Amino acid sequence: MSADPAVPVKKKSDLALRTVTGIALILVAVACLVYGQDPFWLLLTAAALVMIAEWCGLVSASRWQMWLALVGLLAALMLENMHVDVPPTASWYTLLAATLTVGIFTRSAKVPAGMLYAGLPVLSLFYIHGQYDGIDLSFWTLAIVWATDIGAYFSGRTFGGPKLAPVWSPNKTWSGLIGGMIAAEIVGIGLTHFLHVPMRLAVLAGILAVAAQMGDLFESQMKRRAGVKDSGKLLPGHGGVMDRLDGCVPVLCIVALIVASGYL
Repeated sequence: MSADPAVPVKKKSDLALRTVTGIALILVAVACLVYGQDPFWLLLTAAALVMIAEWCGLVSASRWQMWLALVGLLAALMLENMHVDVPPTASWYTLLAATLTVGIFTRSAKVPAGMLYAGLPVLSLFYIHGQYDGIDLSFWTLAIVWATDIGAYFSGRTFGGPKLAPVWSPNKTWSGLIGGMIAAEIVGIGLTHFLHVPMRLAVLAGILAVAAQMGDLFESQMKRRAGVKDSGKLLPGHGGVMDRLDGCVPVLCIVALIVASGYL
């Protein structure tokens, strides 16, 4: 039938669009990471605000609840701006206070949970970036998530096999998870030859890959409950910002905790 040959073409087109968008996002992220505090702050703040807006859409929050969450989150992120002279922990306390306030006003846990979901990983990345050799450590952490996504995508498509969590995400497989872990470990250890990242952190890349996949599954579960395919339509081939950064959420928080613990 004439319709059959069109199917692969569509898949190739989708893959090409995903690839172009993914590369563009990585280049923007790296440029902001390296070339100045202001672009870095603007990028992370914009990402967090879009994420909370998408979260509110997934949990069917009202417009006033969304705006309240946006203002509360922005209040915390403003304190991370290099031009604002406050103690390093001020943004964390502000986020917690804003989250509690929004919870009281909305009488719901869903919207405040979204503020933590969007705010904690961004504050974690600010914290990582502020360390000695923070640029290297920040890039390494993001690269682990990128490697996991790419490894899981191609491994899952190539080998298929048993589903990882069919109730939450029908497309993810155990082969994809293993492929993502292997890719993350290779990239994590390989980058230690070019970046100032200790090997004792690099050996944890496979575990971080599992965390990234769990973040992906969590967001997939949210979308299934909401009855939507993507969290948004901002990124061609990827959907929303949450769709692109879901794996970063747990990984950034875990790496920040590792740094704070003194393990490095």
